[in-house]
Amino acid sequence: MQTKHIAQATAQVLQSYLTYQALRSIQAELTETNPPQAIWLSHYAASHNLQDGEAFLEGLLGENKELVLRILTVREHLAEAVLDFLPAMVRSGIAQANTERRRHLLERLTQTLPDAQAQESDPPNIPPS
Repeated sequence: MQTKHIAQATAQVLQSYLTYQALRSIQAELTETNPPQAIWLSHYAASHNLQDGEAFLEGLLGENKELVLRILTVREHLAEAVLDFLPAMVRSGIAQANTERRRHLLERLTQTLPDAQAQESDPPNIPPS
C-alpha cells in the first residue's frame, strides 16, 4: 500500500475543502457588509472549478488580490481550529461506519429463509431402516 501517497492526496483534498469553506465564510460575511462584492465572488466561484483550491486561488489572484489574502487567512484559521480534532474524528467515524456495515452484512447473512423456501430446501424425512 502506498500510505505516503494516500496521505498526500488526502491532505490536498482537505486543503481544497478548507479553501471552499473559507470562501463560503467570506461570502456570508460579504453578503452582510458588501453585497456587490459578495455577488461578484459568488459568480466568480460558480464559473471556476473549486476542486483544486490552489488553482482556484491562483486564478482569483489575477482578479482580486484582497479576496485571496482574506481566503488565505480564513483558511489558515479554519485549519488551526479543525485539524487537531480531525484524526480522532475520522478514526471514530470510520470505526462506527465499519461496525454498522458489518452489522448489516451479518444480518443479511443470517436472515432465515421464508417458510415455503425453507421447506423446499429441507431434506426429506426418511425413517431409519
